[in-house]
Amino acid sequence: MKKLMTACVALLGIPAAHAQGALGANYNEHFEDVDSRDLDKAGAHWVRLFLTMPELDRIPAAEHGAVQTILKVGARYKTILSLKFPRNMRDFPAPGSAEMARETAWLDQVLPLVMGKIDMLVIGNEPYIESRREDRDLDLNVYYEALANRVIAYRKAHCASGCRTHLYMGALNRLDLEINRTPSTERWMAFVKATPEIDGVDIHPHLPDIEGSKVFVDYVTARMRPDQKFISTEFSIVRWWEQHMKTPASAGFVAKYHLPQGAKNWQVIKAALETPFPKPEWDAFLAASPWFEDHKHYLRDQMAIFRASGRLAVATYGFKQASSMSRNFGENTTPWLLNSVFAGRTIQPNPDGSAAFNYAYIDDFKALQK
Repeated sequence: MKKLMTACVALLGIPAAHAQGALGANYNEHFEDVDSRDLDKAGAHWVRLFLTMPELDRIPAAEHGAVQTILKVGARYKTILSLKFPRNMRDFPAPGSAEMARETAWLDQVLPLVMGKIDMLVIGNEPYIESRREDRDLDLNVYYEALANRVIAYRKAHCASGCRTHLYMGALNRLDLEINRTPSTERWMAFVKATPEIDGVDIHPHLPDIEGSKVFVDYVTARMRPDQKFISTEFSIVRWWEQHMKTPASAGFVAKYHLPQGAKNWQVIKAALETPFPKPEWDAFLAASPWFEDHKHYLRDQMAIFRASGRLAVATYGFKQASSMSRNFGENTTPWLLNSVFAGRTIQPNPDGSAAFNYAYIDDFKALQK
């Protein structure tokens, strides 16, 4: 059956998923942070960005930094662009409506610029997060299926033979929680499986523990064709870091670096954001924190789970502390910045102005390139 499916895909002129268990760099929307010095130090070969589509109402796609950057880096690196359609304030538009026409027009701006010039195009960013819970019904599926079919039709018309750009549907969130495994997610996966032009699905396991990621992998791999793969353009145990922000920082660390007695972990991070620490001080803070130090090989361990499935195409990990992670940092701020391979906002820059790396991840990231 697998050989038959592969043959059918080849006859249709659809490129098979081409990456095998790769690890790359995710920048989310922060195209301004992409720096080849960082990528080359880590040995990275893949770069991922997302494009927030409503921004195209005020910035033409050809002038948008995310589009320009992904095309520029595509000369040296493999590239992934996710298309983000936020719906946090309103329900999904009806097919044939003026609002739907406006949103498909965003696609019509982007597709001529990127099709055949990037390696993966992900239709959607986080549909089940970027919408209201009451709207996460089959209308969500109708909307994204319409977008996907428009992308497929464009590729068929303009990049049919051996097209560089592979198509994925993205991305599913918190599948470790039963409440999020719904008729809509079942239809999402059924559409992926039934659509030969789609290479697979994106998953975003941001979790309190690594074990939950296997639920994601098992869920999607059981519902795809044998020739399809999954990608994971975002993943972390940020919900574990979050649980420890209001606990006291190591007393030994606080005393050694003359911080206020009883300082909480979030307060140490805030201090580093206001006045970046020398690298030895930031490293000492994390090394003295068992909740972090005991998980410093998370990246290695997570990639082992992904790769053991035999179905991972590419995973991209949070690569650099971004402005959105550090703005107004407080006790209830989600500590995304603790995920980053390069800690350019909590550590003083290198003499050449480049970002310093986070001691906990850089060696594993480089080793995982092999």
